[in-house]
Amino acid sequence: MSGPVATDQVHRWLAIASSVVAPITVITTLLFYFGYVSSRAQFRYFGIDVDTIGLSTTDYAMRSPAVLLVPLLVLALVGMVVLLLHVRVRRSPPSARVILLALSAALLVLVTGLVLLFGYFALGRWAAYPLVTPSLIGIGVALVVYLLWVPTAPAWLHRSEDERARWVRPAVSTLGVVVVGTCLLWATATVAEWTGRGNAAQTARNLDQLPLVILDTTERLYLTDGVTAESVLPTPEGESFRYRYRGLRLLVQGDDTMFLVPERWTPSNSTVVVPVDGTARLQFRFVNDPP
Repeated sequence: MSGPVATDQVHRWLAIASSVVAPITVITTLLFYFGYVSSRAQFRYFGIDVDTIGLSTTDYAMRSPAVLLVPLLVLALVGMVVLLLHVRVRRSPPSARVILLALSAALLVLVTGLVLLFGYFALGRWAAYPLVTPSLIGIGVALVVYLLWVPTAPAWLHRSEDERARWVRPAVSTLGVVVVGTCLLWATATVAEWTGRGNAAQTARNLDQLPLVILDTTERLYLTDGVTAESVLPTPEGESFRYRYRGLRLLVQGDDTMFLVPERWTPSNSTVVVPVDGTARLQFRFVNDPP
């Protein structure tokens, strides 16, 4: 194989590899981000900072598909509707008057979103704020950008024939795509956070479904949840474990730490942090379901 031919082939393979690696990197980063946001909200419900657990990038990525299920379904359905409407508009373009009315509505939606955005200190406590705000801004900008390219739009909206303004519409469209993408990321992160908190509440309602643990310790824990039962163990010579606790469930396990919660939710519940270093002894009980 000659030198130039080999070089061209190498360049071709590098181009193919870069076109594959870049999307995979972006997808992995997004999976990690949304998995992290959801996990942070989920474990914060139990008083745990997710960074103390020691979950890996793979752990966060594996948690994200369930979080992204609803957003992906919604985006797919909305995309189908938008494509069908686009085909309809291309076949029967609306009049300039209709375009102006649609543009006015889009600007109204956009301005409403911007009012919410800049009124965060007054409106930020509204529960739906982090979802409604990016949705309004994204929808408003997307409609404005789309209307700029409709063939029957008023002349002042598409003066691309003028050399001095030829770059305006493409530039506005590019910036609009950036805004819409940012709003989509914000809205999806909000859904991920809500999903994490919802999963935590679901877990708290069904703590008895978590793995049952019997914990032996060398020192008394002084638990005040009213659920965990404490008993004193006999202490023969050489035995260091003096207390046994029943009624605990394994919430999550990190690299070198286990996080245990009582098997029934109460307002005084606490998460017990148990290091896996030999200072505590754990037994995992069978599920009471005979084979």
